[in-house]
Amino acid sequence: MFHPQAAIIADSINITGDRLTTFVLTYHRMVHSEFMTHRMLSKNSSSSRAIPVEKMIKLVESQEVYPLHWGKNQKGMSAQKEVTEAEIEAASAVWQEARLDAIRHARRLVEIGIHKQVVNRLLEPFSTITVICSGTEFQNFFEQRCHPDAQPEIQYLANKMKAAYDASQPQQLTTGEWHLPLIKPEDIEEIRDMHELIKVAVGRCARVSYLNHDGVRSLADDVKLHDRLLTSKPAHLSPFEHVAFALPDSEKRANFTGFQAYRFDIERNKLKKSA
Repeated sequence: MFHPQAAIIADSINITGDRLTTFVLTYHRMVHSEFMTHRMLSKNSSSSRAIPVEKMIKLVESQEVYPLHWGKNQKGMSAQKEVTEAEIEAASAVWQEARLDAIRHARRLVEIGIHKQVVNRLLEPFSTITVICSGTEFQNFFEQRCHPDAQPEIQYLANKMKAAYDASQPQQLTTGEWHLPLIKPEDIEEIRDMHELIKVAVGRCARVSYLNHDGVRSLADDVKLHDRLLTSKPAHLSPFEHVAFALPDSEKRANFTGFQAYRFDIERNKLKKSA
């Protein structure tokens, strides 16, 4: 049975102690709306519209996504007690039947010729979502989602994130140094130009939409994706939020405190040009 996963892929701290952390997360698609309410976190997620239906079906079949807690019905938003073992077994069988039905109906829609942006919606309750998430202010998220009243699936995720956060040692950055998610030491050895490294980091963060951010390493393709996102009309700038440089103080700029996102710089320059 699937359980949420959380890993830190970049962790930085500026000279005034502000910390910017980037996670890659995989969790139950059913709690994605709850995660999205935390607007101080910058996010990019795998997209049902971008993933081929058969790939989505294989993920649904292999991951076995079930509720983590079969709560007994009661008043209010949270279930305290779980049902009996026999009832859990019965409920799991019903859930599995619904999953198989969703897969069957998804394939029927494909036969009709329906696009994946519609077909994959049937599979979402039984699927996971992968998210790259960056932020300097996780305390409110941890307080709300590690709480016993939080839905068990997001509570499990939040506890995994907090454990990783507490165990991680952020890299000390001087003013102007860059926080670069998904950049490896061999990338730095191969690419000496910081602007090119920034482009590669953006491209890799963007690939989470297609669930191939951890696939075959191609620096040229990552740079091309960065350029395409930047020059498209309209520009697609959310992946540009995860790459940021350290500020000399705790000034707040857009989502981050003590750091300035690459996106912030791009949008500010656009405003200057249009003025």
